[in-house]
Amino acid sequence: MKPSEDPPADPAVLEALRARARGEPAVSFADYMDVALYDPGAGYYRRPGPRIGYGPGTDFLTATASAPLFGRMVAAACEGILGPGVAAHSEFVEIGAEPGGGILGAGPHPFGSLRQIRVGEPLRIEGPCVVFSNELFDAQPFRRFRFRAGAWRELGVSVADLSEVELPPGPAAPAPFPRSAAEGYVIDAPLAAAELARRIAREPWTGLFLAFDYGKPWREISLETPAGTARAYRGHAQVADLLGSPGRQDITCHVCWDWLADALRGLGFREPRVESTEAFFTLNCGDFIAGVAEAQAGRLSPEKLSLLQLLHPAHLGQSYQALWALRRPA
Repeated sequence: MKPSEDPPADPAVLEALRARARGEPAVSFADYMDVALYDPGAGYYRRPGPRIGYGPGTDFLTATASAPLFGRMVAAACEGILGPGVAAHSEFVEIGAEPGGGILGAGPHPFGSLRQIRVGEPLRIEGPCVVFSNELFDAQPFRRFRFRAGAWRELGVSVADLSEVELPPGPAAPAPFPRSAAEGYVIDAPLAAAELARRIAREPWTGLFLAFDYGKPWREISLETPAGTARAYRGHAQVADLLGSPGRQDITCHVCWDWLADALRGLGFREPRVESTEAFFTLNCGDFIAGVAEAQAGRLSPEKLSLLQLLHPAHLGQSYQALWALRRPA
């Protein structure tokens, strides 16, 4: 048999998984993912060094790879949604920014102030704000369920050999799971993402919530993705083994847009909307886009390539989406 080319699991992650198991033979998939990505000593998102971009050692691209244009487009769209003068009295709060990052950089911006909340830092948000995130929610721990023998059974990870196992029977699968499904159907349930949205919305702030991410409506997750939506990335390649190399690869699953929208709606946000990246920017900062295109007319500049990457349906234009909603002061 050909030896595995995967890098070995980080020993510190394995130790943290055993501690999380508290003597049990397995942990839930959500616990496994929480350790593999966010353990303070060994998690993938806690390790130093770059993860995003084109350089050596990076693993994936996001819209921030098109910075600074992406940040300028976000700022222009926020101004368009909030209306004249509102941005100048609002704090732009970016949650989950990479160390040394931030989509607005050090250049000019229309906001009253900027602040970044990094992974592991307390969520404190108040006053007039734009609360922004880029691929924050799809990186939250999720629970895995498989339909077998007439019931949804939760999947976990054996701490002995990092294999997928069924957990002992526990509470019923959370609503609104379908009562039946094809044998072996898998649902990756992004429950922690919905809870994070509620935590953000419970903070005493008003203004614009704006999250860019990969997601699907619940109907698609529960009826049209029989293998689940979870995936791993390492070295700019999608990796089939979610349990290989914990601490050394990214793990993600599609968010459920319905659940995030419901979380916001239940805490005072009006009419949450999900739009493709192409539609969101075209509708909310069309003049800015036209200005960039006109200024770069006749040549394929780096800025024009970034614009193509963000808006073209074959790139991020359709697969990448924006959820946004407003909460006005009482």
